Amino acid sequence: MTRSSLLRALATSLVLAAGAAPAPSPLAAQPSAQPPAVLRYAFRVAETSFDPAYVTDYYSRVVISGMFDALLQYEYLASPVRMRPNTAAAMPEISADYRSFTFRIKPGIYFADDPAFKGAKRELTAADYVYSLKRHYDPRWKSGNLYLLENDKILGLSELRRETIAKKVPFDYDREVEGLKALDRYTLQIRIADPKPRFLFHFADPSYTGAVAREVVEHYGDRIGDHPVGTGPFVLKEWRRSSKIVLARNPNFREVRYDETPPADDPRLQAFAKANQGRRLPLLDELHISIIEEDQPRWLAFLNEEHDMVEIVPPEFAPIAFPNNKLAPNLAKRGIQMVRYPRADVAVSYFAMENPVVGGYEPHKVALRRAISLGVDVEREIRLVRRGQAIPAQGPLAPQTWGYDPAFKSTMSDYDVSRAKALLDMHGYVDRNGDGWREQPDGQPLVIEYATQPDQESRRLVELWQKNMDRLGIRMVFKSAKWPENLKASRGGKLMMWGVGWLAGDPDADTFLALGYGPNKGQANHARFDLPAFNALYERQRATPNGPERQAMMTEAAKLMIAYMPYKVHVHRVMTDLAQPWVKGYHRNIFVRDWYRYVDVDAAQQRGRGAEGP
Repeated sequence: MTRSSLLRALATSLVLAAGAAPAPSPLAAQPSAQPPAVLRYAFRVAETSFDPAYVTDYYSRVVISGMFDALLQYEYLASPVRMRPNTAAAMPEISADYRSFTFRIKPGIYFADDPAFKGAKRELTAADYVYSLKRHYDPRWKSGNLYLLENDKILGLSELRRETIAKKVPFDYDREVEGLKALDRYTLQIRIADPKPRFLFHFADPSYTGAVAREVVEHYGDRIGDHPVGTGPFVLKEWRRSSKIVLARNPNFREVRYDETPPADDPRLQAFAKANQGRRLPLLDELHISIIEEDQPRWLAFLNEEHDMVEIVPPEFAPIAFPNNKLAPNLAKRGIQMVRYPRADVAVSYFAMENPVVGGYEPHKVALRRAISLGVDVEREIRLVRRGQAIPAQGPLAPQTWGYDPAFKSTMSDYDVSRAKALLDMHGYVDRNGDGWREQPDGQPLVIEYATQPDQESRRLVELWQKNMDRLGIRMVFKSAKWPENLKASRGGKLMMWGVGWLAGDPDADTFLALGYGPNKGQANHARFDLPAFNALYERQRATPNGPERQAMMTEAAKLMIAYMPYKVHVHRVMTDLAQPWVKGYHRNIFVRDWYRYVDVDAAQQRGRGAEGP
C-alpha cells in the first residue's frame, strides 16, 4: 500500500468503527463497457518458487495450482469430499490389491505458449506425467515432496535415484522403470510395491503432481521455478518476488464448464451455481496477489476496498470483524460476506531430535520436552494471541481428515507448571549456580533457541513463550528470520525449535503422522523423529483400508508421538475469510487450492464502490 492509501484506509477504519459505511471515493475508476474480472487479495507469507518438484509451502502451492494440472481434482462445493477426473478422461482403473493404477488422459489438452516450444502447440501426453513424477527423484531438484512418493514405493524409482547418487551421474529420465510407464500416448500406468488404498489422493494436487513439459525444464534449467508453464487455467503474467504475483487467464486452456453442486443449505451458492452452470472456466480474467506480511496493512487494504477479500482474518481483528463469531453489523451493512471453516491443520513447535540439547530418546531428554509442553499455556494462547480462533490440540491428527477422533484426550493440551517443574527437578534440570536459570543434568547451560518470524502474530507468540519458559526457569532465546529462510534452515536440520503450521493436502490424517516418520527426515519430518515402533505402525496403517483396524493403528501411532514429544502440538485453527459484495461464488473447500478458478467478480460493482483499479 502507498502512504496515501494507508492514511485513507486508517480514516476508513475509524468510520467503520462508528458503524457508518464509507462514501465512494472521487478517485474511483469509471467502469468500461466490459471491465475485466480481477480478484485482488494478499498473502501473509512470501512465495518460494513455482516449481512443483521443489515447493512445499502453502502459499506457493496456491499459485502453482492455478497454472498446472493434476490428473484428478476435488469437487469445489462437494461435502463430504469427492474426487473427479481433471486431465484424466475418467477415474483410473485400480487393481484389487491397490498396487496398479492406470490413467487415460484426455486428448487435445495443450500447454500454455512458451519460447521453449519454439512456436509449436504442445499437447499434454502420458509421458509428461512420467517425466514430472521422475523429477521428484532427481537429486538436482531437491524435491520437498519426495517423501510422499518414496513412501508409496513406486517400483524402480527409488532404486534409480540411489544409483544416480552413488555413481554421481545425471538422472536418467529415459530409463524405463517398472512402476512408471506411458503405455501409449495417452495412457499412464503406475505400479507400487505395497497396497496403498489412498494412493489417488496424490493425483488431485497440481502443486506437486501437476504436469511439467520436459522442453521447458531443459530450456530454463535452474531457473525453472521462475518460469512455470503448465496446462492449467492461468499463466504467470507478472511477478515481483515477495511483492506481487499476477495470474492471467490462459488462452490455451481447454473448454471446461462450471458444473458444481452447492450445499442445499446455502442460498447464496445455490443462486450462483444456478446462474453460472455451463460458463467456461476460469470465471476470472486475472488474479492479483500482494505479499503483505504485517496484519494491520493487510486488514486495512481490505477495509479500504483495495483488496476484494481477506483470506484468514488476522486474529487480532476477529473481535472487531466478527464478535462472538458473528459478522459485525457495520460489515454486514456493507454486504461483506463471511466464510468460516475449521482448517485441517496443526500449529506445532518442533524439537530437533538430533540436537544435543532438546533432542534424543533418553528419559531425561523426553522429560525436558514434556516439561516444556506442560509449561505452554495453550488456553491463554488461544484467548490472547489467536483471539478464540482455534481449539486445543490433543495430538497430531487434525479435524476434517479421516483418522481424527474428536473424543480423543491426551496430556498434549495440559498446562501444569507444578508438574513441569517436578519433571525438570527429577531429571536433573536444576539451577546449579543460583542465577535463576536451570542447567542441564551435566551442568552445561540450558539455552533453548527458538526460530521465529518478524511478523506481528509471531511476536505475540514469542512474548507468550518467553513468559511460559520464565515460569519454569528455562532460558529461551529467539532468532528471527523471514519464513522462507527458516524453512530452508529447517529442512537442513539447522534449527533447534521452530513454530510452524502443517496443513493437510488431502482428507486423510496420514499427512500428520508423516511428520514423525523416520524416512521423512528433512522433508515433512522437520523434527527428525525416528522411532522404530512408530515407523512400523505408520507403514502398517498406510497399507490398511479405512476402518476400525486402521483407526486403532493411527491412534497408537499418535500416542507414541505424544509420549516422546518431538512436536508440541498447540492448536487446530479455525479460519474466517471475508469477501467484498462483488465477489461471487466464493466458498472454501480446504482441499481445493485453485479455488479462484470458480470465483467471479462483478467488475462494475467493484469499481463503482471506490476501489482502485487493477
